[in-house]
Amino acid sequence: MGTETGFEIVHAVLSAEPISVEQAIAAVESDTAGAVVSFSGVVRNHDGGKQVSRLSYSAHPTAHQVMADVVAGLVAEHSAPAGDGESHGAPDSSDSGDSGDYSDTGAGEQQQPVRIWAAHRIGMLEIGDPALVCAVSAAHRGQAFAVCAELVDRIKAQVPIWKEQFFADGTVEWVGAGE
Repeated sequence: MGTETGFEIVHAVLSAEPISVEQAIAAVESDTAGAVVSFSGVVRNHDGGKQVSRLSYSAHPTAHQVMADVVAGLVAEHSAPAGDGESHGAPDSSDSGDSGDYSDTGAGEQQQPVRIWAAHRIGMLEIGDPALVCAVSAAHRGQAFAVCAELVDRIKAQVPIWKEQFFADGTVEWVGAGE
């Protein structure tokens, strides 16, 4: 088959319902995946030296589309033909132990899709609840790690979501508002 790795966006949403890393892994794993990498950003009980009791995430009306666009943009960049002269955040072979050329599937090896699942919660969350969950499956670990890390970073940087933290002392703080 061809030498380009395909991508499949399995899930890229904002959710008012609970999300889990188990749900994400189950959605992306397959018999062709040699690696499944996941991330679960959970609500912690402290921030800035203060005890957090819970938090709430609010999203801009465009956030659903921005989330879809962020994931699609990452896929488009990582799907670019090898040798286009651009770096897409993937480590080189000296960093990962895998070949830095993620489009090369090896002699006689079938094209294996990279599968992506991402969801960010909105609404009220308690301590320990997952707020951002991502999972990526790929034929090789280097690609799965690189895509998952970049996915998390892009969602956190680009999707317009604001966090309202409720502290144990009764104070409240907005994070991300006005940024």
